[in-house]
Amino acid sequence: MKKKRILFLFITMFASTLLYSQVVGVKTNIVMDAMKIINLGAEIGLSKKLTLDLYANYNPWKYKDQKMMKMLAIQPELRYWFCDKFNGHFVGFHIHGGVYQAAAIDMPWGIWSELTDHRFKGNFFGAGISYGYQWILGKHWNLEGNIGVGYARVKYEQYECMTCGAKVSEGHKNYVGPTKAAVSLIYLF
Repeated sequence: MKKKRILFLFITMFASTLLYSQVVGVKTNIVMDAMKIINLGAEIGLSKKLTLDLYANYNPWKYKDQKMMKMLAIQPELRYWFCDKFNGHFVGFHIHGGVYQAAAIDMPWGIWSELTDHRFKGNFFGAGISYGYQWILGKHWNLEGNIGVGYARVKYEQYECMTCGAKVSEGHKNYVGPTKAAVSLIYLF
């Protein structure tokens, strides 16, 4: 019974936030679209200068030459706007998490050199900060640029080869660096 009350309270608070916000935006990250990664976001106005951005991406595809970067990731972000919400400069605090499976990927700057010859799978979580800007294109359309940096703890299981083989090891990596890059097209309701 107590769980039902808490769930009811949460849904009521969320619904009232949506009604108060008066503005909800649905968005897609054009960078992810160009890489053929399924993505969708929604941004909800919480007050005159605060919004909550909810974003997810999903990549189920395998590529040529046993290359693979499958993932499901979510990244909610609380944003503070310097002018009005959905207009101009903002800073944000985001958390992120998800699951992945990757093989035969040559990461830049030698970030994960073993990934070129082995298959890895696991999960990740972390947090970061971002800066962005939104341009008003029309009554219902905006364009957003956003970049962020942060931390991720990446847990993994390593396998001998890209498509087969026994588990070689398991462990974790700590990553500090870019955690967000987006150019998003937004439709505002």
